[in-house]
Amino acid sequence: MHRLRFRQVHLDFHTSPAIPGIGAAFDKDEWQEMLRKGHVDSITLFAKCHHGWSYHETSVGALHPCLSFDLLRAQFDACKEMDVNAPIYLSAGVDNVAFEAHPEWHEVDANGQWVGWARSPVQPGFHRLCFHSPYMDYLCDQIRETVRLFPNCDGIFLDIISQAPCCCKWCLEVMSENGLDPNCEEDRATCANMALERYYRMTTEACLCDNPAMPVFHNSGHIKPGQRDILKYFSHLELESLPTGGWGYDHFPMSAKYCKNLDFDFLGMTGKFHTTWGEFGGFKHPNALRYECAAMLAFGSKCSVGDQLHPNGQLDESTYELIGRAYAEVEAKEAWCDKVENVADIGLLSSAAVNAASGREAAGDTGAGRALLEGHFLFDVIDGEMDFGTYRMLILPDDVRVDSNLKQKLDAFLSGGGKLMLTGESGLDEEGAPLFDIGAVFEDESPFRPDFVLLDEAVRPEFCKTPMVMYLPSRRIRPTTGQSLGAVYDPYFNRTDHRHFCSHQHTPFKPEASGYSAGVLNGNILYLAHPVFSIYRGWGAVSMAEYIRNAVNMLLDGPTVEASLPSTARLSLMDQPGESRYVLHLLYANTVSRGGPLSLAGGTVSSRGSIEIIEELMPLRDTAVAVRPAREVARVTLEPQGVDLPFAVEDGEVQFVVEEFVCHQMVVLHYA
Repeated sequence: MHRLRFRQVHLDFHTSPAIPGIGAAFDKDEWQEMLRKGHVDSITLFAKCHHGWSYHETSVGALHPCLSFDLLRAQFDACKEMDVNAPIYLSAGVDNVAFEAHPEWHEVDANGQWVGWARSPVQPGFHRLCFHSPYMDYLCDQIRETVRLFPNCDGIFLDIISQAPCCCKWCLEVMSENGLDPNCEEDRATCANMALERYYRMTTEACLCDNPAMPVFHNSGHIKPGQRDILKYFSHLELESLPTGGWGYDHFPMSAKYCKNLDFDFLGMTGKFHTTWGEFGGFKHPNALRYECAAMLAFGSKCSVGDQLHPNGQLDESTYELIGRAYAEVEAKEAWCDKVENVADIGLLSSAAVNAASGREAAGDTGAGRALLEGHFLFDVIDGEMDFGTYRMLILPDDVRVDSNLKQKLDAFLSGGGKLMLTGESGLDEEGAPLFDIGAVFEDESPFRPDFVLLDEAVRPEFCKTPMVMYLPSRRIRPTTGQSLGAVYDPYFNRTDHRHFCSHQHTPFKPEASGYSAGVLNGNILYLAHPVFSIYRGWGAVSMAEYIRNAVNMLLDGPTVEASLPSTARLSLMDQPGESRYVLHLLYANTVSRGGPLSLAGGTVSSRGSIEIIEELMPLRDTAVAVRPAREVARVTLEPQGVDLPFAVEDGEVQFVVEEFVCHQMVVLHYA
């Protein structure tokens, strides 16, 4: 396994040919001083950017026209002199220099229109080139040149890896040779997948041309659960997840909880920017970066912070002071965060992985992840190939299709005493009948949207004693041997036309119950009739979150960790077997939404809409924690403070109180 360092910077450097004096302010001593100020031990440097310019002497590519020396060599040697790792970046999906020389390499759709950020030759933006075109030979020659010029670099980072369904001349030839119809959308997608496979194979071979141990990472902005076929081309993983750049604060934990079960070291990648990549002069609050780096440690990751170098080649002092405040804390905590294993009660079987869904997320996955994070449950995100036997409980959120292989694995899990939670369409066959004995008779989907539920006291939110709205339709179920979790109440009618509407939004529920159940518990299987996780993803109702948490607790029957934390806090439990200790991470920051849509008449600037930010870090006091560890605990300490924490043990439960912490506290449980 390729081992990563903890404190990386990803130094973007996309520079226009219209800007003079590229690298003119680079100074080795100042460069090194900024890296020391930032507590940086690894930094990704640019060989070639999205514009297509090279930043080193090249016989393959095109040296930036306003660069008068080998900037990459100067940066690289300065880093190596102070034992800072230096992986090297090449843009692999876009290249404006190559496009201008070979416009025929551009991706085009079935209507002959350019695909990508720039849709015309005069529009500002980058141009996407097709991986079936001769561009691939040009790119691979650039990669081989780079690894031979810098054989002691610490890896190759290839960026913007994607391929749209394309109808350029080379894609048309590939489709013709393989019996694919370019008029068929599915066949065009098949051709695009073939182009991606060609890209991964050719570029990885180029990276490894002289050194089979050269680290390689291909960045697509997201590690998709279940997409294991491409992982043979990776040496490690970098999880791009800028909370203020569109990913939000709950994306990274979910991504990390999946990648922690893969055989790779990985790092999280946030940014120093207020918004996202390409922002000069934008800074997030230092407390936000402290929290984001702490979250990376808490979820088993190394850290990377994105920066963008000014065209003059000078690192920004404010940026490295900002990074240094976070990375000084990371440096102090590294000993408790290396070679750790996540402890989990629950396996969240990803719908995106099982269903091979396209896009960045599946609504059920996201809603389930948020509910579990807010409920402080210990869980992993898993795909169908992973081992189910390590979990006490599995959750199949909303629409997980179960084929014969998955059914066999789930049956074995249940036979071994495991517990299974199903919601909505999960666990049903193609005819909509249940594949598991849930203790109820199934009928069709409810014709009503919304409907309402009056829940049993065991799962009811404490403030909802009357029917609460369910925004998406349920499956109609009538309990037989199972225990009903509450009654469904139908509305008088759907809001459909001028004769059938009531008030501003919902038609109210009828006074009498419909005779159908909201859910059922039957032994080790709990089924909820609504797609509750998608509902929570879409509407975010606290009542829905409480319903979900109560249902999970009912089935789980005693989590490994309980803590008196607010829902905005996060926790994780890591096992560090090499050091004979558990490390409990407590995280807390208050996120707020600021900004909003803004367009200035006659101007060229518009806002990105509201952004979730962190400013103040408020202390949490008197956090009571109970842990039920698998091993006997002899000592509890607060780290990195090195302070012993009083604790009690009752019926195998380790109990203690953390009097106060700000942002992040590690509580270490030492076992024999």
